[in-house]
Parts: sequence; C-alpha cells; structure tokens
Amino acid sequence: MSKRFGRVFMGALLSAVCLAVTACNTVEGVGKDIKAGGQAIENAAN
Repeated sequence: MSKRFGRVFMGALLSAVCLAVTACNTVEGVGKDIKAGGQAIENAAN
C-alpha cells in the first residue's frame, strides 16, 4: 500500500508542478500584453 501511495503522491505532485508552470507562462503572457497596450497608449498620447 505504501508504494501505491507514493506513486499517487508523485503523480499528484507532478500534475501540480505542470499546472503551476503553465499558470506562470499564462500570467507572463498577460503581463506582456498589458505592457504592449500601455506602450501603444503612451505612443498615441505623444
């Protein structure tokens, strides 16, 4: 039973890490989009 628990735990941990990495990339992309939008507004104001 402890081997099975270890495998399930490692699978859950791997899934959580993959989800966290994906979320970071998504947040980074949103940040870049917001920055580009701000630059466009700034350039239009000048």
